[in-house]
Amino acid sequence: MKPRITPSYLALRLAPLLIASALNSTIAHADDGDLFIEEVTIIGEKVTGDQISGSAHYIGTEELEQQGYSDIQRTIRQVPGVSVQVEDGYGLRPNLSIRGVATERSGRITLLEDNVLIAPAPYSAPSAYYFPTFGRMSAVEVLKGPAAITQGPYTIGGAINMVTTPIPNEASGSLAVEAGENSTYRVHGHYGAEMDNGLGYLVETHQWQSDGFQSIDRGGDSGLDIEDYMLKLSYAPTDSDHALEFKYQKAKQNSDQSYLGLTDTDFNAQALRRYGLSKLDNIETEHDQVILRYRWQATKDLSVSATYYNNEHERNWYKTEGIDFDGSSSAQTFSRTSWSKVITAINLGNSLDGVAPAQMSQILDGSLDTAVGSIQLRSNAREYFSRGIQLNADWSTSLGATKHNISVGLRVHEDEEDRLQRNSTFSQKSGALVPDDLGLLGNAGNRVQSAEALAIHVYDRIELDRWVITPGLRYEDIDQQRQRWETRASRTTNPSIRSATSLRDQRENKTQVWLPGIGASYQISDSNVAFAGAHKGFTAPTNAPNVNEETAINYELGLRHSGAFYAEATLFLSDYDNLLGQCTASSGTDCVIGDAFNGEAATVKGLELLISGDLFANASISFPASLTYTYIDSQFDTDIANTDFFGSVSTGDPIPYIPENQMNLSVGAQNGEWSIYATVSYVDAVCVRASCGIFEKTDSSTTLDFAGHYKINDTTSVSFKLENATDSEDILGRQPYGARPNKSQTTSIGFRIKL
Repeated sequence: MKPRITPSYLALRLAPLLIASALNSTIAHADDGDLFIEEVTIIGEKVTGDQISGSAHYIGTEELEQQGYSDIQRTIRQVPGVSVQVEDGYGLRPNLSIRGVATERSGRITLLEDNVLIAPAPYSAPSAYYFPTFGRMSAVEVLKGPAAITQGPYTIGGAINMVTTPIPNEASGSLAVEAGENSTYRVHGHYGAEMDNGLGYLVETHQWQSDGFQSIDRGGDSGLDIEDYMLKLSYAPTDSDHALEFKYQKAKQNSDQSYLGLTDTDFNAQALRRYGLSKLDNIETEHDQVILRYRWQATKDLSVSATYYNNEHERNWYKTEGIDFDGSSSAQTFSRTSWSKVITAINLGNSLDGVAPAQMSQILDGSLDTAVGSIQLRSNAREYFSRGIQLNADWSTSLGATKHNISVGLRVHEDEEDRLQRNSTFSQKSGALVPDDLGLLGNAGNRVQSAEALAIHVYDRIELDRWVITPGLRYEDIDQQRQRWETRASRTTNPSIRSATSLRDQRENKTQVWLPGIGASYQISDSNVAFAGAHKGFTAPTNAPNVNEETAINYELGLRHSGAFYAEATLFLSDYDNLLGQCTASSGTDCVIGDAFNGEAATVKGLELLISGDLFANASISFPASLTYTYIDSQFDTDIANTDFFGSVSTGDPIPYIPENQMNLSVGAQNGEWSIYATVSYVDAVCVRASCGIFEKTDSSTTLDFAGHYKINDTTSVSFKLENATDSEDILGRQPYGARPNKSQTTSIGFRIKL
């Protein structure tokens, strides 16, 4: 697509030159590398006292290394208020929710890497089909409540910021190697230094591969192969007020993941099985990120920063989509029945399109041949970009008895999703898939959707005696467009050709919204702080016509106790004016991809609890423990006629995939040489549709993990992990197409060398 020449387009193209020019013309001396750390984090450390007048959480390097998880889904359960819908067991494309927002592809929370938007197209296609390789992160932050309005556009639930390895102050690094079951290997290494002349560097790689824990009928892998590389360069001469950092990160993924799950009968018989129909399912991705960040400490009390970012992502998910039982359609005019409908019909014992449940089961297990051209596989090829410039100013001042720390931010952003997809048809012969019709490029989707956005926020931290008050205001101006070209062979010889004559339709949506918020905290004593807040939350709409943005008025009330024993309890309420449903392939519903649905009024309320401390500390051994508990009551407040997305909704029906109760308990024992940790997680069964009928619920699930470390000397340590120690097999999801299991019991060992 030829880019439109707009003011935002020109600003984004000139941004790197302007940042470099500003540095070149003014650089004299610099403070230290902490400038960069402050810029890429939101919280920067564990929250204590009145540091944040609201609910926020920080998981640092030491905590991440305790369990050694490479899956954010397991780590993020340490944070109250966060829900997880498991799909692949590895967290490659996690479904995360904060305070009851929709979980699917983490599309309703603001995802950041080093404080930069990281979803492939955050405004025009927010579903996170790319997620950063979590095993290379040094910290993760979760921000909720009124403070989240500084990190939009998704502010109802909040933001998750993943912090990469910082450039070290002195030459150092580490190499970690891990090997486990299912031919799983993981290598993570980094090395860097900050030199006397102000130059700094860091090189890092993370390599991860596995054959997978699921067994595909008639052979094949269900695993992954990931390569991730990062380079950071910085320039911050001693005693200068200026600093510059450049980051380049590249990741490649090849994983044999499928949308096709199991019927309940097959799941109960062999939970880790995958049908041979999914043998060819595979996703390949490539991701490139460039960040150029400049910071100027103008005065002791005023700092200014500019960040340019450019993310480019390309993916092709080749996967089975459905079946035409009589095989009468070509790849160009294929009218499929989705596997979701097939599996639902089998579960209920119903015939579908004249085919009996027993016959459909035989098709799934490969014992029944199908007609020529009856099975559809789709090449879901898409290209994305997300780029922008962020300008921030932080000013500290005093006005009478009050101290102010004022933050002002501006972001100019544009992103795009370009779909050019192909449907092909196969038939099943003697349990094998036989290609019948390749199909024309573009016959499964030929469209471009894009967005341009201007975001501004003002946030003031006001300190007055025992009070901290934090008023804030966010403004979002969003322009979304979609162009769709004809895909039918009867209209276009080659649907991949995009011309004025083949343009099928265009649509756009413009949104302007003001999002006020205020938080307050009161220092009851040296150890105890009470906090409260209210803000208007927002989710960017789609380009679909007659669909409103998702908005909610959000409240929180909490109490925090700091010290050797830490505790935090928070009550929250989200009062939705309109709950938005967006159709994607991963939703598993038979709606038109890209369409959106108004869910109207809804209410989400709950309790978050976090307790941590050392149970029986003595001179040689400590016993760290932490407990996280979340209660969420989520429900629709109106009756909604049957939709392809929500189904038929009655007042009081639950919002799908939001558990009522979830808990995470971690207990450890450690001294100077060794440590061992046990973590148990529990999550309630959830409804996958508002109606919550038979075969529309998951299982409740309890998972037990162990991890241990032994320090051989000052530079070398060994470790072990045992995940899902009880080898529980639960239905943790039913989307996109059928029952999906948790990761099986897995053992691994490793070592780490400090360089």
